[in-house]
Amino acid sequence: MTPSRADHPVPDVIRVRGARVNNLRDVDVDVPLNRLVSIAGVSGSGKSSLALGVLYAEGSRRYLEALSTYTRRRLTQSARAAVDSVEHVPSALALRQRPAIPGVRSTFGTSTELLNSVRLIFSRLGHHQCPNGHRLDPTIDVALDLPLTCPVCDVVFGPPSAESFAFNSEGACPRCEGTGIVRDVDDSTLVPDESLSIDDGAVAPWAMFGLVANAKVVAEMGVRTDVPFRDLTAAERETVLAGPEEKRVILYPSKSGKLFELNATYRNAHQSVVEALRKAETEKGLGRIRGFLSVQTCPDCHGTRLSTLARSTLVAGITLPEATAMTLDDVTEWVQALPTQMPENMTAMAASIVTQMVETAQMLIGLGLGYLTLDRASPTLSTGERQRVQLSRAVRNRTTGVLYVLDEPSIGLHPSNIDGLIAVIHNLLRDGNSVVVVDHDAQVLSKADWLIEIGPGSGMHGGTVIASSTVADLADNPHSLIAPYLGPDAPGRIRPDLAAGTVFDEGRLRLSTTPIHTVHALDVDIPKGRLTAVTGVSGSGKTTLVLEGLVPALQASAAGDPLPPHVTSVEPDGITTVAVVDAAPIGVNVRSTVATYSGVLDDLRRAYAATPDAKERGLKAGDFSYNTGSLRCPTCDGTGQISLDVQFLPDVDIVCTACDGSRYNPTAHDILRVPKQDDAEALSLPAVLRLTIEQALPAVADLKKAHSRLQVLADLGLGYLTLGEATPALSGGEAQRLKLSGDIDRDQHGTLFVLDEPSIGLHPTDIRTLLSVLQRLVDHGATVIIIEHDLDMIRNADHIIDLGPGGGTAGGQIVATGTPDQIAHTAHSPTGRYLT
Repeated sequence: MTPSRADHPVPDVIRVRGARVNNLRDVDVDVPLNRLVSIAGVSGSGKSSLALGVLYAEGSRRYLEALSTYTRRRLTQSARAAVDSVEHVPSALALRQRPAIPGVRSTFGTSTELLNSVRLIFSRLGHHQCPNGHRLDPTIDVALDLPLTCPVCDVVFGPPSAESFAFNSEGACPRCEGTGIVRDVDDSTLVPDESLSIDDGAVAPWAMFGLVANAKVVAEMGVRTDVPFRDLTAAERETVLAGPEEKRVILYPSKSGKLFELNATYRNAHQSVVEALRKAETEKGLGRIRGFLSVQTCPDCHGTRLSTLARSTLVAGITLPEATAMTLDDVTEWVQALPTQMPENMTAMAASIVTQMVETAQMLIGLGLGYLTLDRASPTLSTGERQRVQLSRAVRNRTTGVLYVLDEPSIGLHPSNIDGLIAVIHNLLRDGNSVVVVDHDAQVLSKADWLIEIGPGSGMHGGTVIASSTVADLADNPHSLIAPYLGPDAPGRIRPDLAAGTVFDEGRLRLSTTPIHTVHALDVDIPKGRLTAVTGVSGSGKTTLVLEGLVPALQASAAGDPLPPHVTSVEPDGITTVAVVDAAPIGVNVRSTVATYSGVLDDLRRAYAATPDAKERGLKAGDFSYNTGSLRCPTCDGTGQISLDVQFLPDVDIVCTACDGSRYNPTAHDILRVPKQDDAEALSLPAVLRLTIEQALPAVADLKKAHSRLQVLADLGLGYLTLGEATPALSGGEAQRLKLSGDIDRDQHGTLFVLDEPSIGLHPTDIRTLLSVLQRLVDHGATVIIIEHDLDMIRNADHIIDLGPGGGTAGGQIVATGTPDQIAHTAHSPTGRYLT
């Protein structure tokens, strides 16, 4: 007899037992399935370790293990999580906080697949031109793939397909190959320093692209490579810059230094850049060669990326480039009217195409992206915008039985857009999926069916489950740190209040602009020596006003340079320095650490070089550098990790087995230093780098400069970070605070600090720490501007500049200015109603 469902009940939770990923301490927790589960906790508490390091890692890994080895080796795979068991985890997809930056050919229209529908509209519903330039009315014959006959000249021609309108395919402009721009090699950049010889690297692209063999080949072609480039004859210079592709046999050294004969083909300096450009598929790849290029809008397609044929078709009187230049709001309204404008036998087809497009468009509009144009290049989208595109794509796929892990989806969202985000998440749940959200936003957390809180602190002070319940039950949990912020009595302003009439008492900066992008001409006053919040929905013009208007205008004024073209005037009122503190990662690899960035490692290296053990061995401060010193680990070269080639699987980075991740060789561990204080423990430099900032404070109490630097970091709420922690792995909020650490207690009367969404990644308690940091800057005379969506940050500003009322063409105006209380009582402010 077949067992019934009652005999085997369907699991309703994911059972996690003994999770030890990063700082998780043998965590046991049940995660409800088919529900919206939020994971909260202070920065560094272990939220992402549970969500991404356990739930997503195990869900994705187990799915991939079902695939063939051949397939798996071509996919990026998660490592096996450090956990005793995870039961009933579905196949998982992660929507990360920092989605990958798309390729140079990607646009908002292509990444959302809305452009597919628009191309289909132009293919099926368009007024096409015959080869002689006559225009035909829309006809069902196109959908039937029947030949078209021009009613004017009787020429017969094939109907265009949707691919005929694709700039990545048949519809590409031949001149720019569908990129919209023409890149030509600027020969003046190929040899930037003519005092160098070719042997010394005079030909920049050969050195950058690893084409060192060209120097030997060109020598065989009769060019002197051991004299300054400026001393070469005209013929020699012509060979270097534009010589023919000729083969020459050269002697080339192997890695062991042994010479062998190589039959090499010459690539002149110009051709080297051309070939590198042809191979560049990503923005990063283009970045390497951009310095060798001159870039102009394509003169043939005028930047539209499309061929003449693709630009010739009209739908309701407009071309495809004109349609894609519309905002999503406008194009959605435009397409909805199309079915009624078609012949009767085409109405049903038109309605079907339009309906499919509008469903996707309305989801994106609900996520607050209606202000974006379809032709907007994807690499120019913000992190939050790219994440919302990713989220809409997941919903559109209509999966079922999948675990979606969302890492801070509220990033970049104005409070008015949060409801749209929640609606999209509920669409995923209605389709039978499970959703886990890592977030700090009270609006998001309060909508959860179940909330898991990790903590209580960061790093070694976190990693435990301090609450797991419904949001309603959380209020009765005395251990919960997030509960006070989810109810109606959430804490409000913590900075001193300023009377409305005193905000500009310290002075004012004034800026006047002409229109730029979708931002209107503006005149704005910013109080000096105060904290100002620039607010508004996504796309309302906040970044344009501050980062494209005020910042370059002040920088130009301080340098005595001409103002940007769209700035008519700026009055700095004594501001001579502008510091833009963004959330971009610090450093590019694991060699950059908290100790190196803060300067503490320099102090420590000098201190350890002064110890008797070091002097006895003849060691200097430079020897204690894990990047270049003699004490660095020879196995990992001072990185603390090594990469393993697993042949049929992706390379795996593991902790260096020789130094156990310390970055140093055994000798460094033998050199001890005893701080000049009672009961102090003797520690080696590698041991100090393993300490958290809080733990290291007593260990460097006698090193005044190092102790002062670490104390500032602890005051910034970063005391849980270890000195040896790699800075590229820090969150955006952590990176911002680390960047501020060097400025916190200096006289800043002539400095403007600009922070773009500094609240990203911060728990409400961390936001209070950040506000205390900003207050210290203001106390030292700084003028501070924050571009923000977070209501706690906005409530604590001295002055608010609210832009809007919408995004894109519906925004770009200053709709309200004043104190938080004044903005809260301004009826037409899009931000004000959330401040009450």
